[in-house]
Amino acid sequence: MDAAKTRELCDRAWDETILPALEEYIRIPNLSPAFDADWQKAGHMDRAVGLVARWIQAQDLRGLTLEVVRLPGRTPVIFVEVPGDASRTVLLYGHVDKQPPMDGWAAGLGPFTPVRRDGRLYGRGSADDGYAAFSAVTALRALAAQKVPHARCVVVIEASEESGSPDLPAYIEHLESRIGSPELVVCLDSGCGDYQRLWMTTSLRGLVTGTLSATVLDEGVHSGDASGIVPSSFRIVRQLLSRLEDERSGEILPRALYVDIPPERDRQAGETAKVIGEAIHSKYPFRGKTRPVATDGKTLLLNRTWRPQLEITGAGGLPPLQSAGNVLRTTTAVKVSLRLPPTAAPGPAAEALKKLFEADPPYGAETSFVSEQSAPGWNAPAMAPWLEESVQAASRAFFGQDACAMGEGGTIPFMGMLGEKFPRAQFLITGVLGPQSNAHGPNEFLDVATAKRLTAAVAQVVAEQYRSPKG
Repeated sequence: MDAAKTRELCDRAWDETILPALEEYIRIPNLSPAFDADWQKAGHMDRAVGLVARWIQAQDLRGLTLEVVRLPGRTPVIFVEVPGDASRTVLLYGHVDKQPPMDGWAAGLGPFTPVRRDGRLYGRGSADDGYAAFSAVTALRALAAQKVPHARCVVVIEASEESGSPDLPAYIEHLESRIGSPELVVCLDSGCGDYQRLWMTTSLRGLVTGTLSATVLDEGVHSGDASGIVPSSFRIVRQLLSRLEDERSGEILPRALYVDIPPERDRQAGETAKVIGEAIHSKYPFRGKTRPVATDGKTLLLNRTWRPQLEITGAGGLPPLQSAGNVLRTTTAVKVSLRLPPTAAPGPAAEALKKLFEADPPYGAETSFVSEQSAPGWNAPAMAPWLEESVQAASRAFFGQDACAMGEGGTIPFMGMLGEKFPRAQFLITGVLGPQSNAHGPNEFLDVATAKRLTAAVAQVVAEQYRSPKG
């Protein structure tokens, strides 16, 4: 494969068709079902799927077939097949559903207002994960343009990933015979430590979310009358959370939620910390003199990838500040989001949280923990020599730097699912979510130059997979 020709085709495709299509995609408020219960009635998901499907069908890629697969009551899946050597299969993955808008977008920016600025495309879903389908198909176009042989390729674009991929298992089963047995899985929904090289994701954390609540009264009462007699539901929730987390250090207390960190991942964390240095923490928009929880880069990386961590992502029972009266409230509820080590089982973790929060409640209050979402993590299998060499060569060819490996703190349920189903497959998990790109938050952006280079790099890896030893 001619790297210069590949780069030229990818750059042109991004400039001429992908960026305009992504701008149109950003305008669609196609929230994942967990954030829009009326997604079917609203029709935004169908609009987004239709946009991506039409773009794919318009590409000059001989033999490409596309079907929007719809199972009853589930979000749709775009299923694409591109012919190649039928004895081998490569699977490329992405998703089209989005996170909620969030507040705090900078002046001139907005979640559903595409803005190009300083080489970046701003808007919800630009980098997570609207670009993936366009990038995957363009990589295959680059191979076709040079008549480079490759394996049969299938592209799966789902629409429930931001909800934990609840619909995907049914589609994987439904499409099992058409997917086949992939030798290589390429996932374009992950992060990068910087924008100067190709990054490989080596692990993903699991996740358990749920609502913890404490109720002390049947109706609210005057706080001046009742405080000191009736226990505060807020204080009870604080006490329950202290069973899970040391509020001073952030350390998760139950040892059953930990795993042994593999030596290889420990070593990689140290190497990555040396490569990106202070960018490990400087990429976050700390306010004022706020500082990270530790100063050692390796510790921070392992905290983010292989140690359980808690965040409270929402609260209930608390009125807005402007309408908060002198009332001792009936209930306090919080949304618990617990990230798990990649190899920890989410089911037992959810059960452990329920026991932890509901056993022997303070003051005999009514407490409950209702688990709402659990997803497995993923730890990459050992990388085959051909893939390691291919990724390094692609990074040098299109980024001018060696590739680097790093665990990610997020969760992609599809990877754990495929890892179990295809234990012999090789995985290239990568993406464009780098410093300040802020997936899920305000001011999400896609670094366009990185997306172009990544598209070309994927093309080279798919080409070299075809020349790799079978099995």
